[in-house]
Amino acid sequence: MMNRRTLLSALAAASATAALPSHAQQSNPKIVFGYTAVTDFASVFVAAEEGYFKKRNLDVELKFIPLNSTIPAALQSDSLQIGGPTPSVFLQAVDGGLDLVLVAGGGLTSKTITGFGLVARAGSGIKGPQDCIGKKIGVPGLGAFLHVTFRAWLKDSGVDYRKVNFVEAAFPQHADLLRGGSVDAVVSADPFMSRITESGAGYVASYYSTFLPEHNQTIVHAAKREWVAKNPATARAFRESLVESAAFMQQPKNDAKVRASIGKYIKLPPEVLAKVQISPPGPTVSEKQLGYWTGLMKEQDMLKTNIDVAKLIAK
Repeated sequence: MMNRRTLLSALAAASATAALPSHAQQSNPKIVFGYTAVTDFASVFVAAEEGYFKKRNLDVELKFIPLNSTIPAALQSDSLQIGGPTPSVFLQAVDGGLDLVLVAGGGLTSKTITGFGLVARAGSGIKGPQDCIGKKIGVPGLGAFLHVTFRAWLKDSGVDYRKVNFVEAAFPQHADLLRGGSVDAVVSADPFMSRITESGAGYVASYYSTFLPEHNQTIVHAAKREWVAKNPATARAFRESLVESAAFMQQPKNDAKVRASIGKYIKLPPEVLAKVQISPPGPTVSEKQLGYWTGLMKEQDMLKTNIDVAKLIAK
């Protein structure tokens, strides 16, 4: 017969086991994901609409963020669990002391993409890089992708970018700022760029994006290192969802579905949605890709520390 002590131990063990959820019942923590109004987030939109998140038992809420440069702060405050800053915004946040890592990647640069560029106000007289000196130019996030790459283009063109007055302006504001004369030009992207040119408020002075080397990240998906350490399986499942999404996007037969997914989250009208360019997907991030960005940013005196990019990519 079982003695009293053995019986009590057995009952306690049974109670403790019953209190624990079974492996099948365990669920991933909810992910609030922050995105901005660009097609570089297409792989996330597709993963949400095609069920790739649900397939991996992920509860992902997509939240629109007007300015890309605010995403790291939202991650730090736990308003977001994963967010899509541009590489330069991410690296500046790390350089400033935030302990963030990358769980996945978004879109990639491509010389075939003319979906962003310098859009000048009608009558401004801006035709090239030299004409930007002394002008006020709006960018959708100081230190973000478009700002940094535009300054690199100016520098490569022999223009001192410090002689250009940059102001921060969210994409939806670009057309009104040009019409009102508050800025001389904006560094913008579709669909906003197309709307500006079609309305006559501005014209494309340069598709400067075509000078960029190919296959570098335009958007990276970051999280707090602490969150990833606590939820490694969730972080991997998020990345795996985007890998599957990227494969879906690369099949021409799925183009209509991909565009519908984009239209749902960045509210594009059908006529714009049909023509908008979509960046190639890059769901995984390499040290080489991050190294390109650290090099570019050091040239612009944007980094104060030496960043070890190998420590910034979650496995």
